[in-house]
Amino acid sequence: MPRPFGRFYLHELINSGGMADIWVATDNQGNTFALKKLLDKHKFSLIARSRFSQGCEILAKVPVHEGIVKYLEHGRMEGTLYLLMSYEECSNLKILQARNDPLFTDNIADILINVSVALEHLHDNGFMHLDFKPENVVVTRSGLVRLVDFDLAQPKPEKPRKMSRNPGTPAYMAPEQLRRLPLDHRADIFAFGVSAYEMLTYQKPFPGETAAEVLRQQQDRSNGFTAPRELNPDLPTALEKLLLRCLENDPDKRYPIMSSVVHELKSILYV
Repeated sequence: MPRPFGRFYLHELINSGGMADIWVATDNQGNTFALKKLLDKHKFSLIARSRFSQGCEILAKVPVHEGIVKYLEHGRMEGTLYLLMSYEECSNLKILQARNDPLFTDNIADILINVSVALEHLHDNGFMHLDFKPENVVVTRSGLVRLVDFDLAQPKPEKPRKMSRNPGTPAYMAPEQLRRLPLDHRADIFAFGVSAYEMLTYQKPFPGETAAEVLRQQQDRSNGFTAPRELNPDLPTALEKLLLRCLENDPDKRYPIMSSVVHELKSILYV
């Protein structure tokens, strides 16, 4: 049974995270949306409210792009912060890969390129995602890729800057993030490398249950790190080289900008 929320009706819970739920919602005209709603338990948390609002404001400022979920509005209703987005039937990459969905397996090259282009668009417009991972990339039934969840996004600094807080998912975080050092958009390039490695090999490059374990794996690659082509010999050598450069511990050894990754990916995968 639909439940009212302000001028909307909430129908189906499609995703539930640590900070917010996402619902399929309709208005009185029968239009369908994706509505993200801050969890009641965070109503009085200044940190959660600030993070949620900042994510909404950044998404609102990013020019419309086919690779990024479409922003419609955000605000407060019934005392609760919300974000209204366009709705499309979709699944995230983690789910699609886990079930070997043809939408994933048959389109892996296009997915890699399209999501790299979405990150490039975000960076070129002055922001970094800081929570890039397969769960935050969705694919529609028609194969369109969308980057979602901007709760941890930040303005891209002129030079690496230390963050006041350090949230994120350790397995996808760059070493400078895990060590709480100054960072910039190249942390997203590292996270892209981790995600692409996982998509192409079905394993994480730096497994670990805690941030400390992941960091230890990153720092000591002689013990446990496996080159992508050892796990998937079908990968082009040039693609393995690209992944390894994205995964450099030192940000200065990674690609300097996402546009370089996009350019190389296209030349490797569109042969």
